[in-house]
Amino acid sequence: MKITEHIQKAKNTLFSFEILPPLKGNNIESIYHGIDPLMKFKPSFIDVTYHREEYVMKKRNDGLFAKVATKKRPGTVAICAAVMHKYNIDAVPHIICGGFTKEDTENALIDLNFLGIDNALALRGDNQKNETIFTPEIGGNVNSLDLIYQIKNMNSGIYLDEELSNATVTNFCIGGACYPEKHHDAPNLNSDLKFLKRKVESGAEFLVTQMFFDNKKYFEFLERCRAEGITVPIIPGIKPLATKGQLSVLPKLFNIDIPYELSDAVEKCKSPEDVKKIGIEWAITQCKELIKAKVPVLHFYTMGKSESTKLIGEQIF
Repeated sequence: MKITEHIQKAKNTLFSFEILPPLKGNNIESIYHGIDPLMKFKPSFIDVTYHREEYVMKKRNDGLFAKVATKKRPGTVAICAAVMHKYNIDAVPHIICGGFTKEDTENALIDLNFLGIDNALALRGDNQKNETIFTPEIGGNVNSLDLIYQIKNMNSGIYLDEELSNATVTNFCIGGACYPEKHHDAPNLNSDLKFLKRKVESGAEFLVTQMFFDNKKYFEFLERCRAEGITVPIIPGIKPLATKGQLSVLPKLFNIDIPYELSDAVEKCKSPEDVKKIGIEWAITQCKELIKAKVPVLHFYTMGKSESTKLIGEQIF
């Protein structure tokens, strides 16, 4: 079922979450271990992230250097298939620009369509660790807007490969990301909203926000989106704070603010367990307010760990 159909049929706020492909060397059971505790909340869908390969330069025997892939994670397509097979639940693959040519993207989407996966979250993806600005793959999509165009074209039967002119028309429900506190590359929130509107006009049918810790940011963003004519569902993304280190790491990585009340409480904690407790309590309060506001879905960023999300779910669902 498409995400938009889940939302249209729902009588109450839905539950969903995001999982990370395991690092190489770990098997599929490591994913199931994170999913199993959350199935009691009847998730409507599970997002599966994609992480582009990282490379290091290693000296060869002839004295020259070769680029070698490192930290390879299993493919998102395979994990989506495994999740759907085991849990009979919709899997939403992240499709990114970084590290993909348009041909790579087309092939991945063909595989997803073959498996009966009919949702896709179109994202630009992160910079490489050594990049100050995002650099697309040669022959790849420059940004998420271009990626949405490509998926939309396939939904109209338009493929890059001319030999596929009679191929099956895809029917992906396309999602996009949005940023209540603006994307870190955007000069301001107004320009970010203009770009977001173009994504919706190009085919994005639902949006998922970056994590936020202040519901006021989400509500103000939602109001501004509606004023811009962006009417698609906007799903709030929730991340329970788990460590003191995240007070400095998360704002830097995701261009977000952490409210002083939360950061002050965390800084006063005497143990890691106390930090987790504060993070869970804060997220529970956030979720209850969002449910009261009748948001369509609560989408949790589990970062591969389900314990905190499970404890939150037990208080709100």
